Amino acid sequence: MTSRVRSVFVSDVHLGTRACQAERLLAFLRDYPADHLYLVGDIVDFWAMRREVRWTAAQNTVVQKILKRARHGEKVTFIPGNHDEALREHVGITFGDIRIERECVHEAADGKRYLVLHGDEFDQVTCHHRWIAVLGDVAYTWLVRVNVWLSWVRRKLGIAGYWSLAGYAKRKVKLAVSFVGDFEASVVRAVRERGLDGVICGHIHVAALRDVDGITYVNCGDWVDSCTAIVEHHDGRLELVEWRADGDAGLHDAVASVTSIERIAA
Repeated sequence: MTSRVRSVFVSDVHLGTRACQAERLLAFLRDYPADHLYLVGDIVDFWAMRREVRWTAAQNTVVQKILKRARHGEKVTFIPGNHDEALREHVGITFGDIRIERECVHEAADGKRYLVLHGDEFDQVTCHHRWIAVLGDVAYTWLVRVNVWLSWVRRKLGIAGYWSLAGYAKRKVKLAVSFVGDFEASVVRAVRERGLDGVICGHIHVAALRDVDGITYVNCGDWVDSCTAIVEHHDGRLELVEWRADGDAGLHDAVASVTSIERIAA
């Protein structure tokens, strides 16, 4: 079991969908008890549940696990995203010891201040062309489903390692690459204008932890494809954790991540 950390940041779980990797999230949460747990949006996928509801026993256990952590003194903050935006009507209210906020500022142990928000307000497609966003969500869900079958075929052929079709598409499609870059630049610009040290967000399902012109840009990733989360250690150091299919946690780009944080601190 991993030692207790100061904070855990998780986004884009998409409970209620076939693609949600609830079992892997449960294993991660068991290994990372924390003082603070931030749920950074799209935890429940109301968009997908209008089309089809897939609520498994493991997904139910995720909810119970989070509620239990809150009851036992862990400070849990839920920041709704666009897929669970209905909960934004309850901002400022506490449900079952879980505080719902539109956004918040997290002060790390080393004094750095991070804006924590889902990030969909920086996505021009989601804000102004909702039908395109819904269409893209359907396409992404289809890619994730296909990836399940591809993973099965790869295992049967003895091909080691996890390979993501959805991730490959994002890296290769120029429009997607441009969108990710524009999103990151917009978020970083807003954080700089507010005089903060960094941002911790989600939304685009592309995990990251790096320095962008003196601002720490952090994206939690997701729990439908990459299965990644952010942890803060008791010295304020941030790490991006990738939870592999075999249950072993690994640091995603750990050397680069640690280097960027140390460079900012210097």
